[in-house]
Amino acid sequence: MRVVIQRVSKASVTVENEIVGQIGEGLMILVGIENEDTKEDANWLSKKICNLRIFDDEDGVMNKSLLDVKGNILTVSQFTLHAKTKKGNRPSYIAAAKPDISVPLYEYFVKELERESGTKVQTGKFGAHMEVALVNDGPVTIIIDTKNKE
Repeated sequence: MRVVIQRVSKASVTVENEIVGQIGEGLMILVGIENEDTKEDANWLSKKICNLRIFDDEDGVMNKSLLDVKGNILTVSQFTLHAKTKKGNRPSYIAAAKPDISVPLYEYFVKELERESGTKVQTGKFGAHMEVALVNDGPVTIIIDTKNKE
């Protein structure tokens, strides 16, 4: 699993002119899933994300986690995170898992984030054309790939 995490002051996802997910302070997470990804990857990743110390403390030092600031989470599935761009100019998405694998694992990941964070996770709409709006706070943007966890 590969994620792009952005610390935000607010974020939202709109599908067909309707806001389907919206948060205030917290994390906007773009999620890409490959065929080899497992529930163990989702477990590890959800714990890692919720405990990342990327929020400012009283001294302006990134020393607090999402749990410490009681932040919100908005996740959006994004198969393009697994784009292969080595050859030519048209990215290949062959590494991205098909919906029969990615949908159940994405839903499991969302539930794990809810369990770890103790809050309802907002989401986009899987497979839909989404308009994502956010205000990146910092900016803080972190990429994590479970293939590199060791």
